[in-house]
Amino acid sequence: MSGDLGAEVVVRAAKTCLDHHANLRLILVGDESELRSLVTRIVGQEKRLSIRAASEVVSMSEPPAEAVRKKKDSSMRVAINLVKEGEAQACVSAGNTGALMAIAKFVLKMLPGIKRPAIIAELPAIGGTVHMLDLGANTVSDPQQLFQFALMGSIVTSDIRSIERPRVALLNIGVEDTKGHGTVREAADLLHASGLNYVGFIEGNEIFSGKTDVVVTDGFTGNVAVKTMEGTVGLAANALKRGFKRNVLTRLQALVAGPVLKRIAGEMDSRNYNGASLVGLNGIVIKSHGGADSYSFQHAIETALVEVKKQVPLQIGNLLQQETV
Repeated sequence: MSGDLGAEVVVRAAKTCLDHHANLRLILVGDESELRSLVTRIVGQEKRLSIRAASEVVSMSEPPAEAVRKKKDSSMRVAINLVKEGEAQACVSAGNTGALMAIAKFVLKMLPGIKRPAIIAELPAIGGTVHMLDLGANTVSDPQQLFQFALMGSIVTSDIRSIERPRVALLNIGVEDTKGHGTVREAADLLHASGLNYVGFIEGNEIFSGKTDVVVTDGFTGNVAVKTMEGTVGLAANALKRGFKRNVLTRLQALVAGPVLKRIAGEMDSRNYNGASLVGLNGIVIKSHGGADSYSFQHAIETALVEVKKQVPLQIGNLLQQETV
């Protein structure tokens, strides 16, 4: 109920996903009268789509602790409770990220042995995509946490991209073993001794180079890196628009370059990468961008579907047990 563009986005995305997946069943959680009106208008009669009433909404500015303590009948809390109770196999939300993480951690708990949850997302890269974590769940991480992020990132990337042994790299200020602070160097030692396909350190300018499949860092650094990338893409797009509008000749050049620019824009379209996983929880929770449209939210649901089919939490628990034996 708390996405920037309202519940209609979710209902339209739900309809598209139901059309594409015959065995899918979806539960819409929120204001019953509003959702029923939207479903009647957009979806019609559909036995695989049901509505679960929730009387409260967590706002985008609400402190996570307040959402956990006071909003026990929020759409977010009710949806996560459905996962806890086994009535749903995953939760997808475009709401307040901090509140979603806090409620999910409180209700679902952590997987045995996992110290902290992390946020992982798929991003465009040369020759394909790259998964990066943590993107904001933990501002500070110790070596063991970074090691666990790498383990969880490897599983998610393997499942989403069908890669048997994803290449895992640690984000650092240099590629030499002596570079970086003690935390990242100790994490590198743990990864070298593990069964993961660890390829070493990479620098910020190599995140999207195609040299690795998984980039591991703390949540503060990861969040800054991704936000910087988003700003850089916007800057480049603005520069291109201004350049092509400069005069008649550049406008003609824009027409000629149109098909190429359109293809590039499609590859860089963030809607194709919407749906960040909250990994480390004893359940599947996917965070959609707050400003997601129906196409973008559909991608978040598709991400949840893959994680359900691959049983990601179970895989993480099994691999963690193997690495700690």
